[in-house]
Amino acid sequence: MTLDGRFVVAEDDASQRSQLAGFLRDLGAEVHECADGVAALEAVRRVHPDVVITDLRMPGLDGRELLREVVALNPEIRTLLVTAYGTVEGAVACLKEGAYDYLLKPLDLGEVEEVARRALEERHLRRENRELKSRLGEIESLPGLVTAGGAMAEVLSTVARAARSSVSVLLLGESGTGKELVARALHAAGPRAARPFVAVGAAALSPTLLESELFGHERGAFTGAERARAGRFEAASGGTLFLDEVGDLPPEVQVKLLRVLQERTVERIGSNRPLPVDVRIVSATHRDLPAEVAAGRFREDLYYRLAVVTIELPPLRRRRSDIPLLVEHFVAKHAEASGGEARAFSREALDLLVRYDYPGNVRELENVVQRCLVLARGPRIGVGDLPPAVRLTAAAPEAAEAQSRTLPARLEALERAAIDEALEAERGNQTRAAARLGISERALRYKLSRLRREAGERQSSSDRNATSTSSSNPDSR
Repeated sequence: MTLDGRFVVAEDDASQRSQLAGFLRDLGAEVHECADGVAALEAVRRVHPDVVITDLRMPGLDGRELLREVVALNPEIRTLLVTAYGTVEGAVACLKEGAYDYLLKPLDLGEVEEVARRALEERHLRRENRELKSRLGEIESLPGLVTAGGAMAEVLSTVARAARSSVSVLLLGESGTGKELVARALHAAGPRAARPFVAVGAAALSPTLLESELFGHERGAFTGAERARAGRFEAASGGTLFLDEVGDLPPEVQVKLLRVLQERTVERIGSNRPLPVDVRIVSATHRDLPAEVAAGRFREDLYYRLAVVTIELPPLRRRRSDIPLLVEHFVAKHAEASGGEARAFSREALDLLVRYDYPGNVRELENVVQRCLVLARGPRIGVGDLPPAVRLTAAAPEAAEAQSRTLPARLEALERAAIDEALEAERGNQTRAAARLGISERALRYKLSRLRREAGERQSSSDRNATSTSSSNPDSR
């Protein structure tokens, strides 16, 4: 497999620089050799590399200073530091400043290939995500929505088209899928953006309080109504009213809501004077409203008033390609929770996050990221920093499959289980995990890279087989 990328190699030792550059070229990489940090910085500005590999100690501009300049120019460039054993502490400190990883002298070329390939993969993934967002022009313009496309592409395309009008929209989906976020995007991307967005949770209030919240009341309308109060319909006039959990509306409120939608007027409790309102209704529910209509628990005429456009949001388990982007978004959003310290999830931890099913959907993922930012001990969030539910649930399928595996596959599963157990016991610290396993840290990192690569190859093969089966099955067409 070729190493398809552009590299800058900065090393003041000519023989070591030549050996490393030659090795990378043999793998198919484009390599620019530099004898010091100043020349490397000029090369970065000139050729815009994917990866910079730099010695930590160099005359003039050293590796740490070069790293800072590269991060300032383009933080998406992956920087690898080469260091002797005695200066590992300095290399680890550079990880907090944006370095991707470090390599120990004397270089193990197999390890160089593995780390360089991982850095390139991450760099290419970020570029692909950026290009995909650019291609999804109208979707990208919707504020607050993070996606790489996939299951959400058609959803957001519908959202973008529906935002241009003022018709009622019904949002369907499990709890935590981001229905209020989509409602806010519909408002912000539409002609009512300059007017109020008002949200009401139907499930949180009693029928009497809900009527008062929605329609308002006059002074003395009921016990405790000491003064007149405008309702949410009046507050949202000219803008958007978001009715969350509309499937939980009690029957008496459904009747009054239908009248408001039909007549475009509202009457406060205790008054018979109609007040005109101009409101766009966006409603949401996790319930199956057609089934509620069939069961007589929800008015059919109200359902059709609310569901002029229906948009169903997929659960997070059906949009796994979005999880790395969402993690990155939540890390940036909640950076203050970690004291402003730059933190990132390790590849192993991110793999588990992608495999977890998230019964609480996006809301649960955000909670997991916040928890890790607060409790993680170092700049790199590892497997040991993840909540037990994520670690155990994600590992369960492998344990179940192990019974039917061949001997080599079982040995691989045992090796992975031992590595996972050691990483968990040492809270993701690879140095201490390697010591617990009785192997070198370099060997542990190599094994992790190999296991990830083999898992990826199996997944690719599985995807190809599934595609082949689907295309050859006439019932699937």
